[in-house]
Amino acid sequence: MQDEPKRAHRPDPKHLPGGKGSKPSAPGTVPSPSRRGFMQTTIAALTSAATCVAGELPAKTNRSNAMPVPAIAPPRPVRLRINGKDYDLLLEPRVTLLDALRETIGLTGTKKGCDRGQCGACTVLADGRRINACLSLAVMQEGREITTVEGLARDNTLHPLQAAFIEYDAFQCGYCTPGQLCSASAMLSEWRAGSASAATHDIRKGPGSLSDEEIKERMSGNLCRCGAYPNIVAAIKAVSAGSET
Repeated sequence: MQDEPKRAHRPDPKHLPGGKGSKPSAPGTVPSPSRRGFMQTTIAALTSAATCVAGELPAKTNRSNAMPVPAIAPPRPVRLRINGKDYDLLLEPRVTLLDALRETIGLTGTKKGCDRGQCGACTVLADGRRINACLSLAVMQEGREITTVEGLARDNTLHPLQAAFIEYDAFQCGYCTPGQLCSASAMLSEWRAGSASAATHDIRKGPGSLSDEEIKERMSGNLCRCGAYPNIVAAIKAVSAGSET
């Protein structure tokens, strides 16, 4: 009679090395690796290798496709006329008028707010016209008469706008005030010259009297985070009417 084939013996999982309920190996013996341990080790090795390869590829790509770094233009002599005084400076062409005023010359009345031409805190006058000092390069202002808030007063006497701002409490923290004063000074000159604005009803007849709407429109480039706009308008209107001299 032919013997029946023997069935394969399946060991109990709890007796496998690393299996649930398995006993620790005897001292001096090397335990057989479990399936879970083998998979964890393999995944960790593959992840480490992929990380190394990914870290090397950009470096090689960057070295082959790297653009040459342009050299910074060296400083050059610049002469600026500010508040009636000439300043001979040595500036890099990239230096803004605002940084030249504050950092190089030391005229810190002009404030750096947004540094993007949006708030108007850095407003100064170039040949009587309003500009944002943060958007203008210092080298571009050679040959022009620059007026900052420090140059508005004459012979230790406040400018009428400065006196009106004090009288009408047209500021709170005062950070935007230098730009407001310079802008208002040029704005009044524009108005007296007959320049129209978006608020002018009939540009053929000119702006006429300086209404609140005209002042708000013409001063819209100067922001006040404290919200002193009604007082600013009142101060400018008083000067335009000649009540402040």
